[in-house]
Amino acid sequence: MDKTKYYVLNRKAVPDVLLKVVEVKHLLATQRGMTIGEAAEKVGISRSSFYKYKDDIFPFHENEKGQTITLVLQMDDVPGLLSEILHEAAEYKTNILTIHQSIPLNGVATLTMSVEVLQTTGNLSEMVAKIEEHEGVHYLKIVGRE
Repeated sequence: MDKTKYYVLNRKAVPDVLLKVVEVKHLLATQRGMTIGEAAEKVGISRSSFYKYKDDIFPFHENEKGQTITLVLQMDDVPGLLSEILHEAAEYKTNILTIHQSIPLNGVATLTMSVEVLQTTGNLSEMVAKIEEHEGVHYLKIVGRE
């Protein structure tokens, strides 16, 4: 099964539409009361483009202290797998803020986990890659960064 990979790219290598999605996110975070439609129009993309890519691009801030990262995983319901994933988060010295695992359906559970980046936290991209490598992890996506 093909796993999602994460890359660090130079800004000039990133398609313009993705950079505009980041601009929309910035406007929404800094301009009170601005709607997604208004922000998208201001930077020159459609709302549908924003929704299509909003979960796939984030500005890169190397382990910004106090940042919260939220991950969603789909994983097999097998004994010990959740423990292994939590162990990875501990190995990279993140502060686990929330954990929610759904009731498994057809042997697959969804895990939502939020972690805080500390001054001592290791490389988050490496942590995500290590979690994805675990047998039984089908899908992992970073759904939020604050």
